[in-house]
Amino acid sequence: CKLPSHSRTSLASNPTLLILFRLHMDREVYTNTWAVHIEGGPQEANRIARKHGFINHGNVSSTAVHPVEPLYCLVSWLRRKKRDDYNEPSDPKFPQQWYLSNPSEADLNARGAWSQGYTGRGVVVTILDDGIEKDHPDLASNYDPDASYDVNDGDSDPQPRYTQRNENRHGTRCAGEVAAAANNDVCGVGVAYNAKIGGVRMLDGEVTDVVEAHSLSLNSQHIHIYSASWGPEDDGKTVDGPAKLAKEAFLRGVTEGRGGLGSIFVWASGNGGREKDSCNCDGYTNSIYTLSISSTTQYGMVPWYSEACSSTLATTFSSGNPNEKQIVTTDLRQKCTDTHTGTSASAPLAAGIIALALEANMNLTWRDMQHLVVRTSHPAHLSTDDWRTNGVGRKVSHSYGYGLLDAGAMVVLAQNWTSVGPQHQCVLTMLSEPRDIGSRLLFSKTLDSCWGRPEYVNSLEHVQARLTLSYNHRGNLAIHLISPLGTRSTLLAPRPKDYSPEGFIDWAFMTTHMWDEDPRGEWTLEIENVSEQGHDYGVLSQFTLILYGTGSSSINPSSPDFPRPSNNSCKTFDTQQICIECSLGFSLFLQGCVKLCPPGFTTGPQLLNMSLDNWVDLSSVQSCLPCHPACLTCSGPGPSDCLSCPPHSHLVLTACLHQNQVQRNITTTTFLFQSPTWV
Repeated sequence: CKLPSHSRTSLASNPTLLILFRLHMDREVYTNTWAVHIEGGPQEANRIARKHGFINHGNVSSTAVHPVEPLYCLVSWLRRKKRDDYNEPSDPKFPQQWYLSNPSEADLNARGAWSQGYTGRGVVVTILDDGIEKDHPDLASNYDPDASYDVNDGDSDPQPRYTQRNENRHGTRCAGEVAAAANNDVCGVGVAYNAKIGGVRMLDGEVTDVVEAHSLSLNSQHIHIYSASWGPEDDGKTVDGPAKLAKEAFLRGVTEGRGGLGSIFVWASGNGGREKDSCNCDGYTNSIYTLSISSTTQYGMVPWYSEACSSTLATTFSSGNPNEKQIVTTDLRQKCTDTHTGTSASAPLAAGIIALALEANMNLTWRDMQHLVVRTSHPAHLSTDDWRTNGVGRKVSHSYGYGLLDAGAMVVLAQNWTSVGPQHQCVLTMLSEPRDIGSRLLFSKTLDSCWGRPEYVNSLEHVQARLTLSYNHRGNLAIHLISPLGTRSTLLAPRPKDYSPEGFIDWAFMTTHMWDEDPRGEWTLEIENVSEQGHDYGVLSQFTLILYGTGSSSINPSSPDFPRPSNNSCKTFDTQQICIECSLGFSLFLQGCVKLCPPGFTTGPQLLNMSLDNWVDLSSVQSCLPCHPACLTCSGPGPSDCLSCPPHSHLVLTACLHQNQVQRNITTTTFLFQSPTWV
């Protein structure tokens, strides 16, 4: 049976299903492994396997890794492209590691973490790539066999395959950035030079959904951080992401990994800048489960290879123009290099910094870590023309996310961090009927962010716009999402090389730019055709908005103490018998009247357009008004009317300041002589 070209795997109720993939060569091949879905558990699976002459290698979703068998005709392989492009350590190359400690220019402030005693001890990181040279003199002392596996050949040895051109050096280079040992007279140091490091050899062979799923779920109760510097082709025309099993591995990782705290997946944002690619068309970096990292150059410029998109969370250093320095790390054949490049080099640096923060607080969840990144990253000294201030006052960019990671600030904030509440997911169907896109489509809708339901969100983290649309020339589209607080996020920038007529099918565009905003209010989706020809056409047929975040613990609509709106005290009804004004001593709330407004609201006047038959007037009625997003409870609707603050904020007089705003002042004072001088 032939699957659609975008399919990677499929599950059926019998073991004779053939998984089809497309090899990048112009021939099709079979594999003699199958992924099947069987009800009845392992015993039933073994029975069916024996009956048909198969060997059952176990549950694909388990942490066991299955062997990869020889090839036969017909499987279409996924294309996955590597993304190359105290006492200070005494290692000979450490003075050249300008991005870790640089007294005269911006750096990642690794010294700020090291000086507090955090070096990654007790944290396990694995590199999902083409293998790791486990006997490299700068990696051997930190190598962890329990964080390693060769998925390509189905054995426990992740040693790279050596070739004349050394093309399988990628994983070893990334590993050294994280955990190259310190003070051993070899090369330089890793950001977390006492962390344990492993490698999964999974790119040096055919990459299928099964291969990816195994790699992402390897030993998830032992490994803390998975670092990946690969993805679909960065060619400016591909729209691709994880298939069924890999998606399940991500979800299982964040819900079950690390004893339920969640595996941390760090991902390189992509090297398609020259092709004007968008990392929001990459389903790995575009996932809420990955911490997507972009690059900046030695001088704080956007590199030529960098992709801009709204899913990027933060930035580390990497290569730039020929006159700018690159990254120092371990290399194949027990060597050292100072020419590691691309966003490939940025993600492992972030993984190392995250390891430092995790050492400072091993109870951090996968979402806690993203909160730390948002709150401690620095926008200063990174040059781009798209810095914007979002609805809670943070600067954010499509090129850099929230800015440059700061290891010192991360560990300080991590030490006393209180875990965020459970993730709420508010799913809202926005479109009732298809809309013609034409040259420009504007669609707006006012939302209550699932108010009154358990999934209520009043403080955002990730936002997804799941779109299904047809368009005859996909690359001419630009898509923007505007939050109630006015934050405009580009979900898709034009891609001149994308001539596809396929449009998008339930593609989840993700943005992090509204982090901590209150989502209640009017949301606007804007789709525009940037072509000057004006002959393109298409239809938006589905738009689902998914709000991820937290709901205030003090606002519990199911609580018996929560006020229940009633019409008993209503003074005026409109023509549809909806209450629009309450009697004296009561306030309008949810089309009814309450004596006391619930937590998160305050009493105040609200203008109301009252229409009674032919009489229209603007009246001011006593209503329950929502507190400002910065406040938990309040005496008025303004940002300086706070009575109490949400988690990770502090009440200063009558205003709530985010924890990082207070913490940065403490950090500056405490580490004045250790911090870099910013220029």
